[in-house]
Amino acid sequence: MSTTYVAQEKENFLLPNGTIFVTTIIILVVLFIFFRYIVPPVRTAMRERNAMVQRSVDESRAAEEKFRQAKARYQDALAEARAEAGRIRDTARAEGQQTLDELRARAGAEVNVLRREAAEQLERERERTLADLEPHVRGIALDLANRVVGSDGAIREEAR
Repeated sequence: MSTTYVAQEKENFLLPNGTIFVTTIIILVVLFIFFRYIVPPVRTAMRERNAMVQRSVDESRAAEEKFRQAKARYQDALAEARAEAGRIRDTARAEGQQTLDELRARAGAEVNVLRREAAEQLERERERTLADLEPHVRGIALDLANRVVGSDGAIREEAR
């Protein structure tokens, strides 16, 4: 019977033998070493990496916000500069128009003065020319009148 028991024992694969216990102990030791010495540094490295990625994201957001603020300040400064340029241009136009109006007024006044002086000078020239021509015209008129009338001496003596 002992041989049959051994044969039955060898043939029954459901009964555990000693290797399964040893293998289980080895796996448990390997898992203990793995979770005790390998997993913590890996977790630490993963936490550090996640923290570094989070810092990069935060810095990127902060830089993006600074960029937006700088762009907004730039746009505000540009709009203010354009407005200031418009005010300067309008002021310059107004001053230019005022200067132009003043120059036109001065030129008009000078033209009026020159016209008055020219009219006075023409009047003086006319009077002088009339004064210069009056004796000649009087003599010519007397000569013509004498020719028409026929007696030369009679009209000359009366005119003198």
